[in-house]
Amino acid sequence: GTRIIYDRKFLLDRRNSPMAKTPPCHLPNIPGVTSPGEAGEEPKEDSNSLNHQEGKPSMGDDAQFEMDI
Repeated sequence: GTRIIYDRKFLLDRRNSPMAKTPPCHLPNIPGVTSPGEAGEEPKEDSNSLNHQEGKPSMGDDAQFEMDI
């Protein structure tokens, strides 16, 4: 296959194009993520976060697959 390689100057020039400032047409509307959030909206902590473990020390990425040997 052929690789297309863009240099830094070319990409920085494209940053100011009108197409770069327009969101994709089929993007869902998610307040605070894909559209600006409301003024009174505060970020909420996710109680089902993968990083939250009940009293267990963090052991890196492998902690999710802990096994008893």
